Amino acid sequence: MTYKERLKWLKVSHKQLIERKNYPIEGNGVYERYENPILTAEHAPLEWRYDLNPDRNPYLMERFGIHATLNSGAIKWKDKYVLVVRVEGADRKSFFAVAESPNGVDNFTFWPRPITMPEWGEPATNVYDMRLTAHEDGWIYGIFCVERKDHDAEGDLSAATAAAGVARTKDLVNWERLPDVKSASQQRNVVLHPEFVNGKYALYTRPQDGFIDAGNGGGIGWALVDSMEEAVIKEEKIINLRHYHTIKEVKNGEGPHPIKTDKGWLHLAHGVRGCASGLRYVLYLYMTSLEDPSKVIADPAGFFMAPEGPEYIGDVMNVLFSNGWICDPNGKVFIYYASSDTRMHVATSTVDRLVDYCMNTAPDGLRTGLSVETLNKLIDLNCRGGK
Repeated sequence: MTYKERLKWLKVSHKQLIERKNYPIEGNGVYERYENPILTAEHAPLEWRYDLNPDRNPYLMERFGIHATLNSGAIKWKDKYVLVVRVEGADRKSFFAVAESPNGVDNFTFWPRPITMPEWGEPATNVYDMRLTAHEDGWIYGIFCVERKDHDAEGDLSAATAAAGVARTKDLVNWERLPDVKSASQQRNVVLHPEFVNGKYALYTRPQDGFIDAGNGGGIGWALVDSMEEAVIKEEKIINLRHYHTIKEVKNGEGPHPIKTDKGWLHLAHGVRGCASGLRYVLYLYMTSLEDPSKVIADPAGFFMAPEGPEYIGDVMNVLFSNGWICDPNGKVFIYYASSDTRMHVATSTVDRLVDYCMNTAPDGLRTGLSVETLNKLIDLNCRGGK
């Protein structure tokens, strides 16, 4: 294939991929998954991956390898469905880039350039998994994981530390970097609540002893801070606990910021357990009170979504992860999730269905006998014709 033939093939293939229609798959009544991933490494612009000058790149080979698109924050912006995507290069370094869609389920295209995120403190080795919050103070905040080398273990080339980086913007292009969240422990999966609580900014946290291991960190935390310009966690309480032999026995973490509903705040989170094939990441829902967002009022048992079919396969197997969803004014919810640290998907539901699921799914009894008791109650209702 000549240079011109290959360039034509690349452009046609890229256009066909972006413009491919996506269709819902009927599922369990709670949500509908969609047939195709919405973003893959191949969706990255050709200008990012190739030097398109035939003199410099006569074989038209990739000069900058894009490996994965995953773990995207989400926001409705100027009537577009916008994701701030974690894009991972072949060099293992992640960066943020913005992709938008006219309908939320297909035709996602990247903006021309990735986000140039200002540094704060020691330059980060890696940044990823941004949660977006359009706060009532007028700013759009992005909170993301900042990975740096653990200097207390210089000889261990896998030893790292995690901190919650903070940035804010008014246009998703120009970002003001703020100091990392200060905490007594390492922090990942930190999420900003969209409203002031008692005049303070509210954070969902995930305290942990190490970069990977939660250790003594008991689950999803709650903290109030005076300012996002210098967020200092002085007091933190766990509001969504880890439990033995559950989907969140190893660790759990908040996904995107919660959606406000008439019944309470609707939360999407991830839970992690150990199994024979490693760590299994699934998604789950819970709800907190409108009057006190730190008080859990509904906590359905088990997972809400788990890897299915091709979602199971990827760079890190057996993983679903979400840090972005969008709720339209009509109550339709677009749930953006990554599978196996490789690609982005979408599922859709409604606020009414998700709240119904939360309020009418029994909590985890934490032992087999109570699970069977819950099942028998359902069978009894159906045997009586639902009466």
